[in-house]
Amino acid sequence: MPENQESARDDDGFRNRGAEVTRIEAFYDAAFAFAITLMVISIDEIPNSAESLIDALKSVPAFAASFLMIVLFWSAHSTWSRRYGINDRPSQRLSLLTVFLVLVFIYPMRMVFAGFFFWISDGWLPAHIDTSDGPGDMRLIIVAFAVAFGTMGAATWALYRHAWNLRDKLGLDARETIVTRYSVLRWVAVPIVSSLSLILSIVLSMFPANAWLVATPALLFFLLLLNRRWLHWRMQADLRDLEASH
Repeated sequence: MPENQESARDDDGFRNRGAEVTRIEAFYDAAFAFAITLMVISIDEIPNSAESLIDALKSVPAFAASFLMIVLFWSAHSTWSRRYGINDRPSQRLSLLTVFLVLVFIYPMRMVFAGFFFWISDGWLPAHIDTSDGPGDMRLIIVAFAVAFGTMGAATWALYRHAWNLRDKLGLDARETIVTRYSVLRWVAVPIVSSLSLILSIVLSMFPANAWLVATPALLFFLLLLNRRWLHWRMQADLRDLEASH
């Protein structure tokens, strides 16, 4: 897009270069909707009594967390498409890779959240997970989640990194350059934390298992919330400095 061509801007001042929905975006949206459908139909059976209805409602927190996780990646791709409007071969391949990963790992994501809510509720919220082999089963689920979340995050990071590499061609202004740089930093943290969780799971498997040792690699992912807040604070500071310099 030429630098002198003006387009609609978001509330944060970012120009919308992706005015039209591409075929890959439509496919991406449909695939993510299908992933949510798979997660819904994975529920064992339709409630047929008040007791089974209450039991089904206890699964809502795990479903909500899984739903928000899917929306996180869908929203990131939607924002990326709207802001940069890139539709070249690398971006298509990365988008398709993310679709493949979310369809493969939708069940590990739901299982790890079910296990998490089962743990923090001391068993009141059901997990519906067969862990007859002991803590090793839950550790394997956490490892699968770390691989899933890390690879999906890496694919999303690669999309934003691709836009960063094309910043001159896209004609990003100073404000858009700052926002893009922090988007890259925010998403690169996902595979980094996921890798740390994976390594910690392997290391802790050498020690006698207990609930805290098994859960610690999963708790590492809360670092992403702190990182997101810190990067947002730094980005706002840089944007204020940019406005003050003009």
